Amino acid sequence: MDAPEWACLLDVLDLIKDKHDGTLAYRKSCRMMICGSCGMRMDGRAVLACKERMKPIVDAGHVPVISAMGNMPVLKDLVVDMSPFWGKIRSVKPWLDPGYDEVAEKERIVSQQQMNVIHKEALCIMCGCCVSECNSMEADPDFMGPAALAKGFRFVGDARDQADVERLNTLNEEHGIWDCTRCYFCNERCPKGVDPRDAIAKLGAESVKQGVDHDMGAKHAKWFIRSTETTGWLRETELVPKTQGIIEAIKQTGFALKLARKGKVPPPFPPHVAADVKEARALRELVGEQGRDGALGIVQGEHALGRIEFTEEAGARENAPEIQPGVEPPPAEG
Repeated sequence: MDAPEWACLLDVLDLIKDKHDGTLAYRKSCRMMICGSCGMRMDGRAVLACKERMKPIVDAGHVPVISAMGNMPVLKDLVVDMSPFWGKIRSVKPWLDPGYDEVAEKERIVSQQQMNVIHKEALCIMCGCCVSECNSMEADPDFMGPAALAKGFRFVGDARDQADVERLNTLNEEHGIWDCTRCYFCNERCPKGVDPRDAIAKLGAESVKQGVDHDMGAKHAKWFIRSTETTGWLRETELVPKTQGIIEAIKQTGFALKLARKGKVPPPFPPHVAADVKEARALRELVGEQGRDGALGIVQGEHALGRIEFTEEAGARENAPEIQPGVEPPPAEG
């Protein structure tokens, strides 16, 4: 069939429906990558149909396979049942809990710097592309999923919300934060740069900071932090007794001996200490003094990586001052 050079996948689906098969079912709305309605798979990867240009694919002689998104029941053709998706979004209570009941007598101002913490998570358009590609959800349909967890951090990280500890306790329950396999497919397929896996990492870091550590994943994370802080290395031999207790460690003795015979277990004594471990400790102390432990440390790293992307090749100076949304940049020198 013929289509204009500027046609995207959604345009082609419209032409098919109008001229060839009026029963073809798919969702669409804005055509501007804003509404998130037209999520589907092209060659097994989740995309927004309004974002995928077809001319390069045609020029390459490739015939793509279009299918419905994964991890959600298919209703018809390219339409999936989003009910499980919305149920998990609702489970994280996606609304502000300011901690007061009275009507505010004056406007409560929140600084741009405070809102920058949740800038990426606020970009989510609820398209479901991340959920479609989530390996954890494929293995465990009850896993909360990247979209719901990213939405959870949207409010945990909001300076106006006063229920962060309560939210973290909920998100640390079974099928929550620590069930993520860290495959990063959600980051790869998100069409808006929300990077849900990074949001999950922020939730984990904030949980450890706030002392919400009843999940085994949190206990493992805390021991890794302590291990690297004291010796500069991850001491795996101490992981089970430190996180699961002595009794569980005794139960695992047989397995540990098998690993030792294969040379997979280093001797626990004396502990090996990295040569420059003092620098690692000083860095952690500095982060704590600056109040950038927990989620803020990851946010700071995101800002740094964002600046690295805009080098002189992209038309920006490497030593350009950091520019935050809503903040007037300083005048250029010269």
